[in-house]
Amino acid sequence: MTEAFWTRFRDGRGVWPAVPAFVFLAIFFIAPMGVLFSFGFTEIERGQVQENGFTLRYLTDTLSDDLFWWVWWKSFYIGTLSTLLCFLLAYPLAYLYSESGRRMRLLILVLTISPLLTSAIVRTYAWLVILGGRRGVINSTLIELGLIERPFRMLNTDFAVIIGMTQVHLPFMVLPLITVLAARDRNMEAASLGMGASRLSTFFRIVVPLSMPGIVAGLTIVFALSYTNFIIPQLLGGGGFTTLAVQVYEQIVVILDWSKGAMLALLLLGSCFVFILMIGLAGNRVMRWSVKETVE
Repeated sequence: MTEAFWTRFRDGRGVWPAVPAFVFLAIFFIAPMGVLFSFGFTEIERGQVQENGFTLRYLTDTLSDDLFWWVWWKSFYIGTLSTLLCFLLAYPLAYLYSESGRRMRLLILVLTISPLLTSAIVRTYAWLVILGGRRGVINSTLIELGLIERPFRMLNTDFAVIIGMTQVHLPFMVLPLITVLAARDRNMEAASLGMGASRLSTFFRIVVPLSMPGIVAGLTIVFALSYTNFIIPQLLGGGGFTTLAVQVYEQIVVILDWSKGAMLALLLLGSCFVFILMIGLAGNRVMRWSVKETVE
């Protein structure tokens, strides 16, 4: 057993190639997050951790606070709606990519990746210019054309936050779908069409089930980014707009209530993990059904 163990270690087989990554994550991610979360169960006064200060007060107070549940619903609503919009916009683009020639594929890929070369903060500030008040691009254009007399209020609304999140996170939905749709088995589509199925039926019964891994991956990534986003709600939502991520920032940085902020961070990341797990489990269930139906 010992000899086999050292042989696998020397040859880099098994889990050993991943050990450096595990060590890096443990030191620079898991340990700091563990310290942060521990503050949520600790009494801290004037920046000093109190002896025998373990408490569940912050957990019970937070869960019994109606404001917390309202903010949680706001975060979930914004994250879910922006994720669905990303999916509705990304799937046709990814399908067009899979059906296009080499030049069109290159163009779509460049247009998809190029926004990632710019900071999300810069792109969010661009939306400030576009969605601004009377001098914003949209309002000023509509007023000049005589279509409206007064500018629409778009900034500091749910609409502005959702639009900003959708644009910033759209590439993270497009790329997984492109990968899956471009590599799908075209013979199954040809067989379906050859047996008399319509193109629409083939699309929903063959193409969509085959693209489920990309759909699940895209939904998971975009929801996690939208649900925990801080920059976009802070800039496009204004001072009166709040989400759980904004609440964590305000409690820790502004109010300096580390224990309350740490508890909110724990609940934010914990609930995000639960939602991601639910998406993954639902996706696995649908994919098992899809494979079975596709084979039949």
